[in-house]
Amino acid sequence: MKQSRLQLVFLDAATFGDVSFQSFTTHWDCTLYGTSTPAEVLDRLEGTQAVVINKIALDRPVLASPKAKGLQLIVVAATGTDKVDLKAAGERAITVCNVPGYATKAVAQFTMALILELASHPGRYAQLVRCGEWQKSEIFTRLDFPSVELTGKKLGIVGYGSIGQVVAQIARGFGMEVLVSARPGSSGPVRSGRLPFADLLATADFVTLHCPLTPQTKSLVNRRTLALMKPTAFLINTARGGLVNELALVEALKKKRLGGAAVDVLTEEPPSENHPLIRATHELDNLLVTPHCAWTAIEARQRLLAEVEENIKAFQRGEKRNCVP
Repeated sequence: MKQSRLQLVFLDAATFGDVSFQSFTTHWDCTLYGTSTPAEVLDRLEGTQAVVINKIALDRPVLASPKAKGLQLIVVAATGTDKVDLKAAGERAITVCNVPGYATKAVAQFTMALILELASHPGRYAQLVRCGEWQKSEIFTRLDFPSVELTGKKLGIVGYGSIGQVVAQIARGFGMEVLVSARPGSSGPVRSGRLPFADLLATADFVTLHCPLTPQTKSLVNRRTLALMKPTAFLINTARGGLVNELALVEALKKKRLGGAAVDVLTEEPPSENHPLIRATHELDNLLVTPHCAWTAIEARQRLLAEVEENIKAFQRGEKRNCVP
């Protein structure tokens, strides 16, 4: 297979933002689609050998279609591969690879930014100035939002992979005490230096989620586990929306059984206006929702595309690189 003749398509290139695709269009016969609806996917796969996706679903009916018969390589431009039916791909001998670790520092940084916003509210105070409220103040300052110091607070980390470890490093720089959860649901002995999940929830002042979404972790944070947390504690989720039962979270926030929450991921993305957490942002002052942007630092996006390119080149050389079983 000659590199210059590889037929390659990006099905949702708009998700990468303002980065250059010149290398892809130089090396390969590359077609870029900003977005692709489910109805458009099959026609755009026809005649292609390789496809790059971010959030486009490639399920069994798609992969089994005659229009996808030439497909040899799926590159998921993300770490998670839940959008691809891996069993169906394996049956078709389609190589699937991903890009692990490209946004570790970006996500850790954003997680800390959410923690700082929950603790100190700089964004909310800046909005007061924009609305002219400081200018009306009878004293030199504003005391609208209760702030707390991070020094001495306990940060519970659920999911101690590369992102969780960097978050821990940053948090210690703020004087926080880091607690690491044992794997939730694990029946084995708790590793040294870890806490059972329930004990961590009961102890931590801030709990941040960095574990993958699996059948075992779906709705890991629910009505029962939220009840274990301190009423002054804060929850942060920059991992996957499905880790949290969103209705239970809204209930806990409304009833002040939780100090606050900041989430960058939802079960429905983009969400509808009727999504429970979107509705709740209009009435709760202890909830912060951001649009799945923790990963979007320009350096992370450039690194992501560079890794995608290396995965494709390795495939053409007959090498396995970041291949998913």
